[in-house]
Parts: sequence; C-alpha cells; structure tokens
Amino acid sequence: MSIYELKPRFQGLLRPLVVRLHGMGVTANQVTLAACVVSVALGLWLFFSAPSLAAFALVPLWMFLRMAFNAIDGMLAREHHQQSRLGAFLNELTDVVSDAALYLPFALVTPFSGFWVGTVIVLAGLSEFAGALGPTVGASRRYDGPLGKSDRAFVFGALGLYVALGWPLPGWTAWLMPLLAVLVAWTTVNRIRRALEEADAKTEAAPLASAPPR
Repeated sequence: MSIYELKPRFQGLLRPLVVRLHGMGVTANQVTLAACVVSVALGLWLFFSAPSLAAFALVPLWMFLRMAFNAIDGMLAREHHQQSRLGAFLNELTDVVSDAALYLPFALVTPFSGFWVGTVIVLAGLSEFAGALGPTVGASRRYDGPLGKSDRAFVFGALGLYVALGWPLPGWTAWLMPLLAVLVAWTTVNRIRRALEEADAKTEAAPLASAPPR
C-alpha cells in the first residue's frame, strides 16, 4: 500500500481551504510554482550554506506542507475548472525539480554517499516520467509504489527529523540510499508493467463494448 492511497482523506480536510483560496483568486498554477520555489530554495540553502543539523527539521515540516500544496493545486484544477495544458507540464516538472532539491542536502550527511543520493534523485525522476507516460500507451497516469512521491517524502522527512535531533546515524545506514534506489527502480518497473497491463485490458475490452447485442 502506498501513502498516495490516503490522498482522498487528506483532500477532504483541505477542501474548505481550497474553496477560500479559489474565492481569493488563487490559481492552481500559482500554488504549483510556489511549492517548487520554496522547495528549491530550501534544498539549495541546506546544501550550500551547510547550516547546523537542526536546520534539517525544516525538511519534514516542508515535506508535509508541500503535500498540502500539491493536493490544493490538484483540487483547484479539477474542482474549480482550472485545468490547463500548461498546468499539466508544471505539475510533472516541478515535482521532479522539487524532489531533487530536497534530497540533495542529504549528500552532506554522514554516512550517506553523494553518489547514491544522486542515484536516488535520478531514479526518482525516471519513476515520475514512467508514471506520466501511462496515457501515451492508453493507460492512466500511474502512481504505483512501492516508493512513489508521497512515500519518498515520508522517508526523507523522517531522515530529516532524525538528523535534526542530532542523533548519529549508524554505519549500516550507508546502505539506506542504495536500498531506496532499488525500491525506486522497482517502482518504475511496476508503473511500466501496470500501465501496459491496463492498456492491454482496455484494448481487449474495446471490441466487446462495440460489438452489437445479440
């Protein structure tokens, strides 16, 4: 089960706020871009400024708020008729950029390897690309796990909190990033496989739906 499956309940809690934002003239694309700007600013600040470890507490805090931003922009688009072709591009691209920026500071944390953090960043982008390609083969946009965007946000948020508390990471956690890389690669494979299965099922069902009744 992916954390993504809990999204409908989260959206229900946010719906009154979304209605108010719509009344104020806020658009889905504005929310999407704002979330990306804050994510990139936070990630680059943590990476280049090398602040105290306590600053990593901002990662779980922002990960949670970012999930709210992502839910809000989607609800504004769907429920308040703000869907657009530009919004479709922004929704996919800003998520990949934001994830990369927020994962980057963990390359500075011992015993994580910069190589493996970079590998997770690249594979995370590929997994979202694979999910977004579903409609090109006649399937839906795929959000399959085991390590989708929401799941990765939970993992890196928990890591950020752990680091911020000043607790030393045991040596064995050096294997955590390679494990995450494997799980993200598995996620990509799952999304491709299930998109193809969905497309095949639709193709097989189409002749039956168009056949005249007997």
